[in-house]
Amino acid sequence: MDGLLLQGFFRSSAAWRVRIALNLKGVGYAQVARHLRRGEQRSPDFMAKNPQGLVPALEVPGQGVLTQSLAIIEWLEETQPGAALLPADPWARARVRSLAQIIACDIHPIQNLRVLAYLKRELGQEGPTVDAFARHWITGGLAALEQRLATEAETGIFCHGDAPGLADLCLVPQLGNARRFGTDLSPYPTILRIEAACMALPAFEQSAPDRQPDAE
Repeated sequence: MDGLLLQGFFRSSAAWRVRIALNLKGVGYAQVARHLRRGEQRSPDFMAKNPQGLVPALEVPGQGVLTQSLAIIEWLEETQPGAALLPADPWARARVRSLAQIIACDIHPIQNLRVLAYLKRELGQEGPTVDAFARHWITGGLAALEQRLATEAETGIFCHGDAPGLADLCLVPQLGNARRFGTDLSPYPTILRIEAACMALPAFEQSAPDRQPDAE
């Protein structure tokens, strides 16, 4: 599909997920940076596209703007050929969505920039306290995810089987966030093994924050 425009930020884990999906699908796209720490996601022109003022937003020629990373990824899965991001079997699809949502719904939102900024600005918390808050929720979520991935027979080279999918798209960016907050990842060997398998693939490596045009 020609003309896709991804509005995001190089360090946004939600935008990172979408970049991986686009690259796995082999879909070309352009990028516009919305620097989150400068508040560019709150500019009037972007708020007109996404009233939440959040990234990513994917502009699709002739159709409109899609927001929310999981919705964008599922749209790509339903409309674009290439690598399958969800298995065909309904039970397997539900498992992959469950793994992905541990990250996207239960870990990521609590250590999102706007949440941590509120703790600092409105509640007067200091940086070390805020970082400890983020680590608390990251480690709790990753511990549950590690237990599932280490014990469930469906886990393979990747979160589900031997091809990357939706859960892996969420996992790799979340580990990037975890490291930024100084999280000890040594208790999660299965997770780290899967991350290494992902990062050996060009689609993941090319999606990394330091490979983006707006990387600082």
